Amino acid sequence: MMLRIAAVLGLLLSVPVFAAAPMTKLKIDVRTLSDKPVDRAAVIVQFVEGRSIVKLGKKIQTRWEVRSNQEGLAKIPAIPQGKIRVQVIAKGYQTFGQVFDVDEEEKTLKIQLNPPQPQYSAH
Repeated sequence: MMLRIAAVLGLLLSVPVFAAAPMTKLKIDVRTLSDKPVDRAAVIVQFVEGRSIVKLGKKIQTRWEVRSNQEGLAKIPAIPQGKIRVQVIAKGYQTFGQVFDVDEEEKTLKIQLNPPQPQYSAH
């Protein structure tokens, strides 16, 4: 009996797991309020929650940092579907940060950056 259980358990452990979480190819389009592209903007994407891929013995990457190109596009490698936090930092603009829910195979997020606001002093 124990030999039979060990054989079944060994067979189950040797079968690779093919059930992977759905992935999304993500593009982030960084624009000004007048719809002009913002190049060299720092785009930080962090996987917050949802279905993630289980890789045996390997760490899952959950954070990506890229720069936008001259057309204002930042391309992120395939990420697990779920909630992601997007932060965009560009010189001369307010920092943008928001959580998005991605559940498509391909998604383009259009982000418009605001100009800096005047600073106020309490003194």
